[in-house]
Amino acid sequence: MNQALWSPSPERIAATRMDAFRRKVAQQHGVDLPDYAALHAWSIAEREAFWLAIVDTFGVQFHEAPTAVLEEGPEMPDVRWFPGATLNFAEHLLRRRDSKPALIAISEDERREVISHAELAAQVAGLQLALREAGVGLGDRVAAFMPNTWQTVVGMLATTSLGATWSNCSPDFGTHGVVDRFSQIEPKVLIACAGYRYAGKVLDLTAKLNEILAQLPSLEQLVVVPYANGHARRSDFQTPARVSLWEEFFHSGGDPVFTPVPFDHPLYILYSSGTTGVPKCIVHGTGGVLLQHLKEHGLHVDLGNDDTLFYYTTCGWMMWNWLVSGLAVGATLVLYDGSPFHPGPERLMDLIDAEHISVFGTSAKYIAALEKATVRPRQTHALERLKTILSTGSPLAHTSFDYVYRDLKPDVCLSSISGGTDIVACFAIGNPTAPVWRGEMQCKALGMAVEVWDEAGKPVRGEKGELVCVRHFPSVPVGFWNDENDEKFLAAYFSTFPGVWAHGDYAEETEHGGLVIHGRSDAVLNPGGVRIGTAEIYRQVEKIEQVLESIAIGQEWQGDVRVVLFVRLRDGVELDDALQERIRQTIRSNTTPRHVPAKILTVSDIPRTISGKIVELAVRNVVHGQPVKNTDALANPQALELFRDRKELES
Repeated sequence: MNQALWSPSPERIAATRMDAFRRKVAQQHGVDLPDYAALHAWSIAEREAFWLAIVDTFGVQFHEAPTAVLEEGPEMPDVRWFPGATLNFAEHLLRRRDSKPALIAISEDERREVISHAELAAQVAGLQLALREAGVGLGDRVAAFMPNTWQTVVGMLATTSLGATWSNCSPDFGTHGVVDRFSQIEPKVLIACAGYRYAGKVLDLTAKLNEILAQLPSLEQLVVVPYANGHARRSDFQTPARVSLWEEFFHSGGDPVFTPVPFDHPLYILYSSGTTGVPKCIVHGTGGVLLQHLKEHGLHVDLGNDDTLFYYTTCGWMMWNWLVSGLAVGATLVLYDGSPFHPGPERLMDLIDAEHISVFGTSAKYIAALEKATVRPRQTHALERLKTILSTGSPLAHTSFDYVYRDLKPDVCLSSISGGTDIVACFAIGNPTAPVWRGEMQCKALGMAVEVWDEAGKPVRGEKGELVCVRHFPSVPVGFWNDENDEKFLAAYFSTFPGVWAHGDYAEETEHGGLVIHGRSDAVLNPGGVRIGTAEIYRQVEKIEQVLESIAIGQEWQGDVRVVLFVRLRDGVELDDALQERIRQTIRSNTTPRHVPAKILTVSDIPRTISGKIVELAVRNVVHGQPVKNTDALANPQALELFRDRKELES
């Protein structure tokens, strides 16, 4: 019964960049590398040779050559990658200069704008000049409050071309959410849209933007992109900073110049979700992000200059930063801004056909929602060029694997991937040369010494434990912004096992060399002292047609912990005894009696972060009458009230 859902043909394997890389490394280093497992083992044992091979394979251009590949101290995170080297990130994303599309920006109202690789470079050159005249230079911060459209990409490339540091928030963030982030990093320039569209509505951002501006005293220049608010005027915005509209701030044209920076120079500032306090500002270095993304796009996704890459993301999620790096391998990027279900649930499937998308990225929640909406793209769409589907954000349910191969496309590499904002890259990732097994992430990423450890710090296989990375990798963050002596940074990743990166995922290594994520470690349920990952429960509940989504927490009860499951049901469905029994029976027969919830309750909404992740810790706090520190990190904070003072949980 346990068969692979998909296996690549020998011809497809031979045509991948991953297989070409394996053969090249084996020949150059005189080693026997018969398969991916051997290549991965080599990439860990010979990290310096491996990362040098990535530099070579993808033609990374150093302005100053490094004096070494790696200088490391006695334990993580004491390391210097490519010391002495200088390079520029934007330079690598703007190498292609022909008339083929670089960006295809599509908004919810069907507006479609195409920017060629040559035009993209000219736009960046013009904006770069204007930013330099506005005083932007090495180490300055440029922030963006922008939707996923072409101007945002131009802004990032112009900023990083100057050696300045880029940071994003999406317009669906609340005022406090934006201020909590940007006030910490004190941007010199803010690029902001005056309005955006979502689910058929036009949202005017003028008032929100003015609230934000009032709390950014460091700001010297505001650049307003009217976007969905065509009537926006400079005079609408109250700030002592200079105010310009995008069209008048610069003129496209010329060739960009690139300021070389050290390998670990701050490129991006990303943010933790902020559900347990003020968001942490995670600083990512230039060279580490570039090398990781070249490796992931070029080898693990098999992306090249004939491909069209799409990822459904806002600019507030790290997948936006990951998506735009597709330019470094010459791909065309499709940028979509709006609801993935407007005007109907087949919206993004239509996009795959219309734009000939070859690699389609989304969240596990979207795939589950597509199935619940009974969308059957295999019967209604051609999906001709689609070769890879990527899923992340939360573990992909077994039923979603079945759905993709049954109802979407049988001949596709379905890669469930996992990493995060913390590393702006992946620990577990896809592999175009390997089979896809139901419920599993295909492999550990090359160069990433990923293991699963038990509580005693011993590696385990076929058992659940902590996902760790035991050797340095280039995209370990430079640190947290304004974190004295790296105190918070070390506590976040290196306190569980000193000298080892603990990622906070509760995971399991499979017999196929793949990984299964069972949920976040801090959300693990502990009834009777047995650790249970929440994803183990969600995988079963998602099989039940009447349930749209669910969230599980551990409630402290009579000196122990009991499992409580909240479900959001389809319209018109009641949680009667029969449905409760069906839910419990499905969980019991596919897991263990300990997974079965003591209580099942209905809610009309489930709180989630702006990037779509459900927030078990916040719900647990509300149930226990404890404060939730930062509700501005949530897309729907009002949903928390549905969990407060529930009488059913008092017995």
